Amino acid sequence: MNKTININLGGFFFHIDETAFQKLKRYLDAVSRSLSDDPQGKNEIIADIEARISELLSERITDARQVVNEGDIEEIIKIMGQPEDYAEAEESFDTAYTYQHKKATSKKLFRDGDDKFLGGVASGIGHYLGIDTIWIRLAFILLALSGFSILAYIILWILLPEAQTTAEKLQMEGEPVNIDNIEKKIREEFVYFSEKFKDGASELGDKISSADFEKMRKKTSSGLQDFLAALGKIVLAIFKIAGKFIGVLLLIIAGAVLFFLFLNSFSVNHFELLYSENNFVHYPPFFDNTILPKWLLSTFVFLIIGIPFLILFVLGLRIISSSVKKISKTTSLTLLGIWIVAILGLAFNRLEFISKTAFNGTKIEKKSIKIFPTDTLRLKVINDDELFYQDNFRRNRNALEVIINNEKKVYSNNIKVNVKESETEEAYIKIRKKSKGKNRLKARLNASEIDYKYQFNNKTLTLNGYYLSNYKNLHKDEEIYIIVYLPKNTTIFFENSSKGFLFRIDNTEEIYDRDMANHHFKMTVKGLECTDCILEDDKIDEENNTQSNL
Repeated sequence: MNKTININLGGFFFHIDETAFQKLKRYLDAVSRSLSDDPQGKNEIIADIEARISELLSERITDARQVVNEGDIEEIIKIMGQPEDYAEAEESFDTAYTYQHKKATSKKLFRDGDDKFLGGVASGIGHYLGIDTIWIRLAFILLALSGFSILAYIILWILLPEAQTTAEKLQMEGEPVNIDNIEKKIREEFVYFSEKFKDGASELGDKISSADFEKMRKKTSSGLQDFLAALGKIVLAIFKIAGKFIGVLLLIIAGAVLFFLFLNSFSVNHFELLYSENNFVHYPPFFDNTILPKWLLSTFVFLIIGIPFLILFVLGLRIISSSVKKISKTTSLTLLGIWIVAILGLAFNRLEFISKTAFNGTKIEKKSIKIFPTDTLRLKVINDDELFYQDNFRRNRNALEVIINNEKKVYSNNIKVNVKESETEEAYIKIRKKSKGKNRLKARLNASEIDYKYQFNNKTLTLNGYYLSNYKNLHKDEEIYIIVYLPKNTTIFFENSSKGFLFRIDNTEEIYDRDMANHHFKMTVKGLECTDCILEDDKIDEENNTQSNL
């Protein structure tokens, strides 16, 4: 049983047993001693070696509670190399060891921060592909005309990490990350920056010793002014280009809107090509059956939307060409007056429409059904396919325009069907028609004018799944609510055609309305009771009995 120790290695926290800790400590001490003769960059080398060991251990440790053992440390040392290999690296490095690790090493894609023009993406790709960076940059420049390379460069700049540590720089170049290569890399960087600093200091000293400060001051002042002037010209040119682009954009958008408005207004006023329930242009409900004609309302819409876009169109022309004059004050005031009149016209029409739908009205019709408790009433719903064909025949609130004998009518499937217990010993049907009007009397009159038909023949109640109404009632939320009243012990069968129109029918099994189709129900005190339904509990019992019999 070994003791465990908590260590912080390269910024990461590890649990390590005592034997492995001693082995790792002796290894790092040996590496440190091998660097003692040349302390230049020693701390950086040790820090990078510890970071690389930490990275290798993190790849092996899959659980935060896992303990690093002696075998893990031995595997790490094999990868990193022995200190004696490092000490004699410049004289006699083990060729077989080097070849083995280089062969197993794969490159990783990073951004090269030491050789960057913008973000180091091109130089990083160059290292990864083994191509000179200049060719990668030329490829990006040539592809920039398509815009793709700019977007790709920005995405790679965001996604690719920058090679910051020595280990990451070696991985970027495809070199094995061991103590020998870490040491070489750091020393190369040390020598590079030292020489650059010396050259820069020497050049700065020569310039200072031979400088004519007065002349330099004037030259600097002149150079700064030239730079600011050039920068101002560049910014001004950018704004001019952006302004032209905005002008072209305004022309395109405003022109397209004006053309569409003109086409739409012309079609509504003359051919009604676009004004249709089946097309993409839908005017508000108050466009139908109001005091003002439809052509005038569509003209108001054209003016309300078109005048602002006309001003934007002229503004775009003026941005592109300075020879285009601005709109005169008289013209501007005239357009403003026309625009206000159009808004007032639509507002008046809207208020007039609201007044016509301010009150609800209903008309109730009641008729007896001759059926005895011993009989079975069949309920079905039909449609007139010649008026409006539907694959999925069901209730919906949409009101459509149909032509019957050259007269516009409203066709709708807003039909609700319910079944309740009769308050008498007789069966009967009650039909409630609902509409709207500017007063209750007008609303009731509109409701009574709704054309709805049904038939009762040979114990079958056939209901129309639609109604017809006057076209002026297109947007008055009309509906038909049908209630079939049955005495106790009377059976009703819902045919499949009725499932889309059944509405909140009470039943003892709480079966959904659509699921009541194709079943027999018997009227009881508690409501309808299904006589041929297989409930879930019954299904389970039946399946269990079947399995037990097998």
